[in-house]
Amino acid sequence: MKLHEYRSKLLFSKCGVPIPRGRVALTAHEAKTIARELGGPVVIKAQVLVGGRGKAGGIRLVHTPEEAEEAARQILGMQIKGLPVRKVLVDEVAEIRSEIYLGVTNDRAARCPVMIASAEGGIDIEEVARTHPEKIVRIHIDPLLGLREYQARHLAVSIELPRVHWRNFIDIACGLYKAFTVSDATLAEINPLVITGDNRLLALDGKMVLDDNALFRQPDLAEMRDLDEETPTEREARRYGLSYVKLDGTIGCMVNGAGLAMASMDVINSFGAQPANFLDIGGGAGAEKVAAALHLILKDANVQAVMINIFGGITRCDEVARGILATLDEFKSDIPMVARLVGTNEEEGNKLLAEANVITATSLTDAAEKVVALAVESQLQ
Repeated sequence: MKLHEYRSKLLFSKCGVPIPRGRVALTAHEAKTIARELGGPVVIKAQVLVGGRGKAGGIRLVHTPEEAEEAARQILGMQIKGLPVRKVLVDEVAEIRSEIYLGVTNDRAARCPVMIASAEGGIDIEEVARTHPEKIVRIHIDPLLGLREYQARHLAVSIELPRVHWRNFIDIACGLYKAFTVSDATLAEINPLVITGDNRLLALDGKMVLDDNALFRQPDLAEMRDLDEETPTEREARRYGLSYVKLDGTIGCMVNGAGLAMASMDVINSFGAQPANFLDIGGGAGAEKVAAALHLILKDANVQAVMINIFGGITRCDEVARGILATLDEFKSDIPMVARLVGTNEEEGNKLLAEANVITATSLTDAAEKVVALAVESQLQ
């Protein structure tokens, strides 16, 4: 779950990271009022959960409250990469002498958080990593000890930050790590962290991505979800507790277990086709959940065939079969389906599917080969 810039920066501020003065506005008139309160030039920033706001005209520097009102009116009427702009952030303008990137995320290979810093702030950090990897510094953080002061100092030295800023930089790095941990985030970044004309360090922009699996213990943050970012299908999937991601292929996939889902997608790829989605129904899914998952897949106009791959441990194969049959009774479709059910009550599940003329398979490879062939045949018709 992504947080808007203004929410991310407020969380940073609570953890001791300095941010510009400013507030969010829902209307052009509110933007004018905030600009008048701040005094002097302000920047009007569209609050949407995509990059490229500046190139799309979603960030404007203005000098008067009247200009702020007009800029906000124009931005609030925009769509950026398909997402409507419903809010703008009105921030005081800072004189920028230099820009730094500072972020923290999880290093899955190292099994611990990693803090990343670069003197090349203000631009795409992935591009810096590709073209100038020597300009990026990383330190791994022991989750039991947290970020140590000497580690933050090492980052400051490595990016050649002037010594006068070391103390503030250490405080900001520790504050960012605190925001990362207390919010159950998978990413927290400041880009750019600037040295201002009056020699301060200031977080001009902020980004946070939260772990969806931890939102049950972050109810206040969960309420900040922006539904505009999600498609109706993704919202429906979340309502049923399904892990669903729309992809660009033609083979619909319904699998239990994220690892098995990834393996299923890889095998489909090996036969020259592309999956239309990632969909994990999870362990112990009953007929209702299975029916909801299959309904999501069949609503995708790009789907030409469906592969169902279930390893029944907690999940009962007969329950999966009943969910499939319930969907087919309600949602009349001629899209061909291949099901591989293995595990608890597999004989009963396969019998139910056979009676409904659903093609069954004995292995993942067998299922993938059959479903790809059916998709090709469907294209030719």
